[in-house]
Amino acid sequence: MTGRFRALLAALIVVVVASAGALYIGYRSGSDAASSRGMSFDVATTDDVRDLFTSSADGTQLINVALRRLESSYYKPVDPQQPLHGEETALLQYLRAKKVPNPTLPSTTVTGDPSQDGAKLSGVLSYAQTHYGGDLGSNGNTDLTETALRGIMNSVDDPYTVYLSPREMQGLSESLSGGNFGGIGVYIEQLKTGEVVVMPIEGLPAARAGMKPGEVVDSVDGVGVRGMTLDHVETMIRGESGSTVHLSTHPYKKTGEHSYAIVREIIHVPTVRAKMEGGYDYIRLSDFGETSAAEIRKALIDGKSQNAKGYILDLRNNGGGLLDAAVKISSYFIPQGTIVSTIGRDGTQDQQSALGTALGGLQPLVILVNKYTASASEITSGALQDYHLATLIGTKTFGKGVVQSIYPMPDQGALKITTARYVTPAGRDIQHKGIMPDVVVNQDPDPALIDTPADKQLAAAKARLNALQR
Repeated sequence: MTGRFRALLAALIVVVVASAGALYIGYRSGSDAASSRGMSFDVATTDDVRDLFTSSADGTQLINVALRRLESSYYKPVDPQQPLHGEETALLQYLRAKKVPNPTLPSTTVTGDPSQDGAKLSGVLSYAQTHYGGDLGSNGNTDLTETALRGIMNSVDDPYTVYLSPREMQGLSESLSGGNFGGIGVYIEQLKTGEVVVMPIEGLPAARAGMKPGEVVDSVDGVGVRGMTLDHVETMIRGESGSTVHLSTHPYKKTGEHSYAIVREIIHVPTVRAKMEGGYDYIRLSDFGETSAAEIRKALIDGKSQNAKGYILDLRNNGGGLLDAAVKISSYFIPQGTIVSTIGRDGTQDQQSALGTALGGLQPLVILVNKYTASASEITSGALQDYHLATLIGTKTFGKGVVQSIYPMPDQGALKITTARYVTPAGRDIQHKGIMPDVVVNQDPDPALIDTPADKQLAAAKARLNALQR
């Protein structure tokens, strides 16, 4: 599967929540954000943006904030014409979709001066609201504002740089905390083609309904989703526990339609599953959430107390999570040194180093990876591979090496912007390249195969550990 597959609920990106708070790394749908619980959310991190905030945010203010933030924070220079073109295109497409006859917007050009350009983009939105807002229902102006914001953020053609509405931001916070919400238990991603792809989480409603990894969503409750943002589709799939959602899908790059009627449940995404097997401590980590580091530490200590002969860390189908969790987990194995470095637009590097919390005696170690191992998972596996502390077994990882930051907005929504890229301790840039395992064992990434007698990759891990015991 190609493109920027934010596969699992948590996208691996490094998320800086304003200037305070935690970093998040992942490649999941709208889940690339730090939770509002237990973390500090600053309204803005620089004075030029903070000065734009007032106690009550209207559409024009939000447009100004979004433009300033995009132009100042995106990891590549932004052509001043792009945000304007993105806003105009999004608004016109939205109005046509709402059956507004022959919608038009005022002709304008940008100057490259953020203050003047912010006024121009705000003027485009104001025109749309004045001339068409009243025809779009009670939420017409709000819908137009959100459409304009999405257009501005989408203008850089980066699927990780998006506007998150207040509802989407709430869902993102829930997913990062592993939180309880009504859903069907899938990881969700959008390809460059615009197709939305899902991967069911074993044991949860979608998987129990027979959904297979890599199915492309065609419609949700009869509404076609092609062209919708990933976060919008995720919002459509979620809902009240006990309610039923109808999905129509087809296999990726194949023909044939599947239909599902899935009853939503309160979803708590599992983080760690651990067990002793054959004298080895097998630990499967599904994402890098708020409690993952503590859970991993407990699993490792339990293994040590049972005199584990070796350790298997299963990061297959793990799309990432909090950078803080990745650093903490890596630090259990790495006594000292750099774990990951992020590189900003100006070339400045910020190194995240081992925390001095290594547990010791966690050898030999095998890490299982596959093509859906991404972001925070790639940081951990890449660091341990660079330091020759683990043998990686499986298939090449996803290859997501860019960093996003979450900037809260005065409407309780947020901007998610790619602000940097990251490299492994040895300086490897994995963006679109991934990490090649030390031992390649091909296997379908179907979660139903994991930790079963048919799991060839797990069998190879045990064989590797057995060989190292001799």
